[in-house]
Amino acid sequence: MAAIALAALSPLRLAAANLAAPTGEAILVVSGQITATNVGDTAQFDQAMLEQLGAVTIETTTIWTEGPQTFTGVPLARLLSEVGASGGTVNAIAINDYAVDIPSEDWVETGPIVSYLHNGDAMSVRDKGPLWIIYPYDSNADYQTEVIYSRSIWQLDRIVVKD
Repeated sequence: MAAIALAALSPLRLAAANLAAPTGEAILVVSGQITATNVGDTAQFDQAMLEQLGAVTIETTTIWTEGPQTFTGVPLARLLSEVGASGGTVNAIAINDYAVDIPSEDWVETGPIVSYLHNGDAMSVRDKGPLWIIYPYDSNADYQTEVIYSRSIWQLDRIVVKD
């Protein structure tokens, strides 16, 4: 009976336990305090897997671009739920090993997304891709701070969930 109650409270975590392996090139590796893995002790995602998590598109201005831009990706909160993240912080790491910490307070459905499209196009490494954590800067003045801008890591390829 307790297992049924737990299953009712955690449907995403149970679904996450069955995380499929990527069939294409992995563009994101999540590790650390996660319960769902598909390659060793990591959860690896190709582009199609990220798209299957449910895309959202936000329009916002950024300090790095001119005028309003559209970004499409998966909410960071949904991605972390999918892998059963249980830590209080994620360490987001770029291809060049630049890293930032993003606290769990930011892991909200209307918060940052892991963007894989910019203005409808895939992003090359030269254009801050393949993944860029984008906050909906224009929707909330709290997202227009140096701290938040510093968390907006581009060329993202790894996330480590930690305490």
